[in-house]
Amino acid sequence: MPEANQTPTPSVKDLLSTPASNQPTVLNAWVRTRRDSKNLVFLALSDGSCLSTIQAVIDKEQGSWDEKLLAKVNTGAGIQVQGSLTASPGSGQAVEIQATGISLYGEAPQESYPLQKKRHSFEFLREIAHLRPRTNTFGAVARVRNAMSFAIHRFFQERGFFYVHTPIITGVDAEGAGQMFRVTTLPPENPPRKEGSTDFSRDFFGRPTYLAVTGQLEAEAYALSMGRVYTFGPTFRAENSNTTRHLAEFWMIEPEVAFCDINCNMDLAEDFLKFIISTVLEECREDMAFFNQWIQKGIIDVLKEVVTKKFARVSYTEAMKELEKAQDSGSASFDFPVQWGADLQSEHEKFLTETVYKGPVIVTDYPKEIKAFYMKQNGDGKTVRAMDVLVPRLGEIIGGSEREADLSKLEARMDELGMHKEDYSWYLELRKYGSVPHSGFGLGFERLIQYITGMQNIRDVIPFPRTVKSAEF
Repeated sequence: MPEANQTPTPSVKDLLSTPASNQPTVLNAWVRTRRDSKNLVFLALSDGSCLSTIQAVIDKEQGSWDEKLLAKVNTGAGIQVQGSLTASPGSGQAVEIQATGISLYGEAPQESYPLQKKRHSFEFLREIAHLRPRTNTFGAVARVRNAMSFAIHRFFQERGFFYVHTPIITGVDAEGAGQMFRVTTLPPENPPRKEGSTDFSRDFFGRPTYLAVTGQLEAEAYALSMGRVYTFGPTFRAENSNTTRHLAEFWMIEPEVAFCDINCNMDLAEDFLKFIISTVLEECREDMAFFNQWIQKGIIDVLKEVVTKKFARVSYTEAMKELEKAQDSGSASFDFPVQWGADLQSEHEKFLTETVYKGPVIVTDYPKEIKAFYMKQNGDGKTVRAMDVLVPRLGEIIGGSEREADLSKLEARMDELGMHKEDYSWYLELRKYGSVPHSGFGLGFERLIQYITGMQNIRDVIPFPRTVKSAEF
């Protein structure tokens, strides 16, 4: 095995954008494919820097080549190629490497290497998640995910937001869903007992603790001091949903803004989505062209329309009237009943975005009974200032609200729900000392990647998915 270079060598992306000069060059890469023709060997080389490969040509009649070494230079092998960058006579790329030497870092025995030159199903690739980034699809997903991550920080930083790291371990259920992973050091086979129940006073934190489902409550504390903040980190749901839309571990983006009502919140959400989509279309053109051709035809045009079109804004009541009208007229048939007070299901969201408004829709003022305790109550006593952003094909992609800033109303709502207010004493104090109107939203990062790339299964847009009965790798 050769020594790794102390100075960086050019990437495939660098070389493909460099004019042919016949100057010496060195490339570290993996062999994507190999093709032999008489005395010539053609290697397609990839290093993950871009979707494209670069061709290296070995002429066995030129120079002295080790046949035993060349026999090991097959699909999956990690190699270094020395040679010169020359004009390519073939179609598809302007340059190629005329190899003068090959060094082998690590071979990939062909009898066992699972990624041969053929199409593999996404189901099979999930079983080898440690190798799937070497495929075109998952390399493209990784590059888009990277560009989106950086764009998220850029969007907020350019607008005066502060990045806040909120806890991953928490003692409260912020969403009231009860679907949380418990964190404990107590022995599962024989936990200490007190009066018939587990004695959590002897646990590490001295109380029941869980993996956080959101960083929102803590982000509110910082918003009510620093004005504009955002979180971007992992969150966890112990939701027993084995679907293409759910993960047990995923990443969330959650801005919180002081002195901001629901209208300000909707503006922020729309601007945010348009910024991220525009960035990907501009910076990931090659990868997006791949998704447009092989994963979701027409996805680029759809995304361009989202960027240029004003999002429709309707109340939940108005949305329900549209659904009821379609149901009563027979123009639509829904599996879930349409009635005021019921939550919108995916089929309802898709009908609203794809048939009624033909584009993204922000639905506001939901019934308070189907929304979280912290949302600001409207004067009608029935609805809260919630807002969900719905997009065609996927449905809900953002959920948010103006937060309840009135201490007495927040306490009354928690009493209605039978919540233990002592667990939220610090959160209630935010309304006691200098409370101001404030708003925020949450966006599941993987859902957004799904929407932008057209990938159908959320397990295929996160490097190592955590789902029901699956925690491999």
